[in-house]
Amino acid sequence: MAANVETMFYTREKPWHGLGTRVEEAPSSADALRLAGLDWQVIQEPIFTDKGDIIPGYKANIRDSDHKALGVVTDRYKIIQNSEAFAFTDTLLGSGVRYETAGSLQEGKRVWILARLPHEYIISGERISPYLVFSNTHDGSGAVKVALTPVRVVCNNTLNLALNTASRSWSMIHTGNIKDKIQEAKDALFMAEKYMDSLGKEFENLRRKKLTDTQVKEYIELLLPMEKDATPIQSKNTLKLRENLRLRYYDAPDLQDIGNNAYRFINAVSDFATHSNPLRRTANYNENLFGRTMDGNPMIDKAYQLVSVA
Repeated sequence: MAANVETMFYTREKPWHGLGTRVEEAPSSADALRLAGLDWQVIQEPIFTDKGDIIPGYKANIRDSDHKALGVVTDRYKIIQNSEAFAFTDTLLGSGVRYETAGSLQEGKRVWILARLPHEYIISGERISPYLVFSNTHDGSGAVKVALTPVRVVCNNTLNLALNTASRSWSMIHTGNIKDKIQEAKDALFMAEKYMDSLGKEFENLRRKKLTDTQVKEYIELLLPMEKDATPIQSKNTLKLRENLRLRYYDAPDLQDIGNNAYRFINAVSDFATHSNPLRRTANYNENLFGRTMDGNPMIDKAYQLVSVA
């Protein structure tokens, strides 16, 4: 497990980000928090100088389970407890949403729950499952954020493209009012539907954009540029990565019937970015991979930009 991943769970099959411990059932948010080790509270305590003088205007966010400091915030900061941040997602369960993953990153500074939406999309004959990631922070860096990650079922490729026509992520304003929570849940579903509709149209456009072998080669080289004054080892590694991506475009069994087009290239890049083994696996590699579920994958976005202007 990655060094910065404290606790988490996942259901059924191992998720694409490679983290977690398997459980048999997808629970409610309360059970998800308990299984993921997130059933703790954040309290605030005053901050003192080394001489014992209180520092005005600031407080420390402390985890009550082990008294660990999570962050320093101003007096205006409002704590959003884990149970509060994710309680509104229970209103989605009535529509068939199920929790699949929950966990803690960076020693409790960031927590999340991932839910799989009930509606599976058939786009250009392909099964696409949408996932919503709900994230909350306790270090003062943000409140509750929601992001949509569509996953191509046949290969678990994440297709979270940065579209101009629809947002993939948005912030959720926490109010503590149950009616507002229900409305926020409905808004989340509405924005997810809008994104998936736009994504379907974009997939059709990408399928119509034919790519030549020369273009594929040029795009791969732009995505994996050779370092200036690269050493022989660096050059060898870059060429190895390029060949890896090239094989994913031409030889992947699930892409054989798609044709040589921009959609195939995006899937090859997603496969490479999501599933390939890095030349050097860092301690927090899987955590960073999961982080791109929320924040977006720069390589996939760059590939999308390249083929969009083709």
